[in-house]
Amino acid sequence: MALPEGAAPAEIEESPQPSRTYNLGFESKRIAGMIDGIEAVKQFIIKTLSTERFVYSIYSSNYGQEITNGLVAGIELQVERWVREALLVDDRITDIQDFLIEVSGDTGTASFTAVTIFGPTPIERRFNFG
Repeated sequence: MALPEGAAPAEIEESPQPSRTYNLGFESKRIAGMIDGIEAVKQFIIKTLSTERFVYSIYSSNYGQEITNGLVAGIELQVERWVREALLVDDRITDIQDFLIEVSGDTGTASFTAVTIFGPTPIERRFNFG
């Protein structure tokens, strides 16, 4: 669609997305109220690192992780890259620090500190490769 003569396209200013969301209650398996701030970011991290990228059509290709797509040589460096790619799409997360992965067979545990706009939060996640 063409703009009328003399018209200029409107400037679109991006605003940060709200952090308030439903509490998914991973342990109780019930949605229970709302959460905000660092708790909402932790929930985003857990949910993102638990969802395989490109598998579920409900999510965009920017959502999820690729860690469970097979064990490769140098897996430690790959996992750190995959975690960074999965989490840094959220503007509430500014960095991933102190990344450590321990691999045993086709499983691994990644621990790191997610630096968020609400403060740092330690994270530990187990993965199956394969």
